[in-house]
Parts: sequence; C-alpha cells; structure tokens
Amino acid sequence: MRLFLTGVFCFLFNIIFSQENKESSYFDINYFKGNIALHNNDILHLITGHPEGVILSYNKKTFGKNAWEQRFNYPDYGFSFAYQNLKNDVLGNNYSLYAHYNFYFLKRNLMFRIGQGLALTTNPYDKETNYRNNAFGSKIMSSTFVMLNFKKERIIDKFGLQAGFSMIHYSNANVKAPNTSINSITLNLGVTYNLNNEEPEFIVADSNEINKNFTEPIKYNFVFRSGINESDIVGSGQFPFYVVSAYADKRINQKSALQFGTDVFFSNFLKEYIYYRSVSFPEEPTSGDEDYKRVGLFVGHELFVNRISLVTQLGYYVYYPFDFEGRTYIRVGLKRYFGDKWFGALTLKAHAAKAEAVEFGVGVRL
Repeated sequence: MRLFLTGVFCFLFNIIFSQENKESSYFDINYFKGNIALHNNDILHLITGHPEGVILSYNKKTFGKNAWEQRFNYPDYGFSFAYQNLKNDVLGNNYSLYAHYNFYFLKRNLMFRIGQGLALTTNPYDKETNYRNNAFGSKIMSSTFVMLNFKKERIIDKFGLQAGFSMIHYSNANVKAPNTSINSITLNLGVTYNLNNEEPEFIVADSNEINKNFTEPIKYNFVFRSGINESDIVGSGQFPFYVVSAYADKRINQKSALQFGTDVFFSNFLKEYIYYRSVSFPEEPTSGDEDYKRVGLFVGHELFVNRISLVTQLGYYVYYPFDFEGRTYIRVGLKRYFGDKWFGALTLKAHAAKAEAVEFGVGVRL
C-alpha cells in the first residue's frame, strides 16, 4: 500500500508541476449535493441520504505559448481538494486530493473538468466493527471526478460564479476486498476568484500551422505493468500481478493515435480464487488445475496532451482457460512521457463496471 500511495502521488504532482509557468491563476470553491447512484443492488443499504460537500481548486491558466495549448483551446490545469459527507454512518466521510485539467467550450462559457487522485475514508470495512461497509475495503482509495459547469469570471471585480453537475467516483480497484465502490451524482454551485488583476491576451497562431498534417511511422510499444489486488472473496489475501504488453500505434493527427496489440496476464489472485472455487464448491466443474494466466488482444486510442496522454483500450481474451468476469476487458488511464521514448503509466483495468486492478507501468515507444 505504501508503494501504491507513493506512486500515485508522484504521478499526480509530476503532472501538475512539470508544466510551464504561466501568468495567471485562480481559485474556485464549489458546494455540491446530490445522490449516490444505485449501480449495484449490494449497496442499497448504504443509500440513506443526500451526500454533500465542497471542492476547493487551484487553477493555472494557459495562453498559447505552446502549440498544444492552442490545439486544446487553452485549458487550465491544477489540483483540487474535496470533502464529502456521504450521509451514512457506515460509509463515514471522504477526503480527496486530485490533479485536474479544465477544458473549455462555447466561447469559454462551458467548462469541463476531469480530475484523478486519492481519497481517504474515515470508516472503511472492518469484519468486526463495520461489516456493513461493503463499498470501501481499504482506508485509501483511488478517486475520479468530473465537473461540467457554466462559468462566468470577473462578474464583480475578481469574483465570478459557476454552476453545473459533478460526478465523484471512489474505488480501490480491488486492491483489497470488499470493493463495491460509490458514485455520487450531484449539483454544484461555486465561486471563482482570480489572483491577477489583468491577464495576457491569448496567442492565436495560424490554424493551419497548429493543426497541420502530422505524419509519423508506426511505433512499437513494450510495457511492463504490476501491482497488487484481491478477489471479491473477503480475506482471501492480496497477491501481486504482472502484465506484459506489446502493441503498435499509428499517429493519425497531432492529438490522436490508434493502437493494436496483445496483453499477457499473470494474476496470482486468480490462482488462489481457482483453488477456492474447487474446494468450496465441489458441485462445480472447477478442478483447481485450471491455468490462471490469460492472453488478450486489444484495440485502443491515445489522446496526446503535451507530455501527458489519456489511454483507452478495449480487449478480448483469446486464451481464457477459466471463466472470470467475462472475456472482454477495458483499460483506461494516463501516460507520462520522459523524453521521446520512455514513459510511465497509471491505468485501471476493468470488466465493464467491475474493476480488477490498478496497474503501475513502465514502457518504451520505439
């Protein structure tokens, strides 16, 4: 768990502080209130009120000094702190820290924020004192939030207003069972405060130059991923896993690349789970000798934002000796490039809405 925390925090703060210095920044604070989404009937007993809380954010603006800033319509980046009261004594309260980007639309009146980070819950599952909390199996979790706001800055001096919708997700990605997770769908109302009296003009280059045709030969990627996770059987134990991936990608423009490749999964939790099924359910056809390894083929997309990129992949197991959560899987996450070839990755692997693992990876693109 210490390695997990260290890796995530290093990744997040590298995203924030590796960017270039800009000339303008602002704070915003948002109050939110809403409902816990019933994505799984197993959490029905945990939905007893309307969760509420606050999100405090610091934002740095971009003005187009780099081509990627103009290409993405001058986004902001920064970090956010959130407090949420889940209105249920079993769930407790959550405190979260995120790195985020803000993207703008409709003449910069519509802001879309996406943040990724860590959350601390005050009342996780305990088999003796809090056995009803099947949502949070560990005190530390990963968390994602998205926010869509109508926004107007500098209405009165440096103060502005924003309002819209937010979604906050908490899960430890089966690092430790149980892990049913919680999604909050909320309305939010906030105030912005600019730290600078004036702002520089946006740099507007020739659109043909910014979005000029981009050509690059096919690149070959090799990635090693690892971490720890546990099956859904509470108390079955945490085990390391290893994933070896190889894929080709082709940049189709300045922003995007398409991917095709293969994954080989060595999931030790699955070895233990196979043994558990064979012993505990003798009426089932599981013998205990089934292979725990899996091989998948996947297609994917990579969205490049400066040295950070967003990865989405859809895979299908072509070698699948034991049936576990179905033959399709998805992977989403972030990559951070160091130089032209090497990169680090933080990704989530899941089967539909069911998370299997948080993966820490290192790779090379040749």
